[in-house]
Amino acid sequence: MTSIAHLGPPGSYSELAANNYAHWLKTHNNTVSTLKPYDTIAKAIQAAATGETDVAVVPIENSIGGSVRDTLDMLWELDNLKIQNNLVIPIHHALLSEAPSLNKIQTVYSHPQALTQCQKWLATNLPDATQVATSSTTEALPKLSQDKAAAAISPLWAAQLYNIPTLADPINDNPDNSTRFWVLSQQLSNRGSHTSLAFRLPDNAPGALLKPLQLFATQGINMSRIESRPTKLALGDYRFFIDIEASLDDSNTQATLHLLRNCTKSLKIFGSYEQIQVNTL
Repeated sequence: MTSIAHLGPPGSYSELAANNYAHWLKTHNNTVSTLKPYDTIAKAIQAAATGETDVAVVPIENSIGGSVRDTLDMLWELDNLKIQNNLVIPIHHALLSEAPSLNKIQTVYSHPQALTQCQKWLATNLPDATQVATSSTTEALPKLSQDKAAAAISPLWAAQLYNIPTLADPINDNPDNSTRFWVLSQQLSNRGSHTSLAFRLPDNAPGALLKPLQLFATQGINMSRIESRPTKLALGDYRFFIDIEASLDDSNTQATLHLLRNCTKSLKIFGSYEQIQVNTL
């Protein structure tokens, strides 16, 4: 039995991702899973880090809203968590409400990422509505039955789950919107088409970032993603998160990482992984 932590409550995209991972485990490993929802991403990650659950399925990046900072920051801070798998979930936002029409809506609730992904639609259709951030796309749904002037941006399937009418669908600005999720656990995976890592640079060293970037180019390793995050220690001090198209079980990758340690202040390897194919919508 594999326990899977994820951001709740029921009906969220994180729950959908966790369900897809559970289905993959059953299909490929004949492993039965149980889902455990948490009210924040941080708590879900912490559950896997402490062994309260076997894994955590958490969002890392949206094609519109960008990276999920909580996931990046905690992965750096918690030394014992590694990436096992990667899966991409299509995003299909709907506006749920008990209001009789759009012009009656005064408040729109949702996760900050969902609000960002629907900004054009909101500006056109609900320009005067107050936008309120919540911890997930489904957190506010229980409130809607008591507030006829409120709405929530949620997955379409949550309308049936919570018995709330759908006022508009779809409302995401980009029809190709998708979110990437990582499966985190305490075990390091050495095999996969992609590897994720992060590093800090030496202090006040000219060209410090250029050296590791040139190193990947010289070794023939392609970077598919790079992003900086503040260390929160000092202004101008950053960590760099990188995805490379290489596997840890490859000798060239190991040689490159050995050289990388010589031009970075600190280096963390989060593991190699494959992308799990899902068919959710």
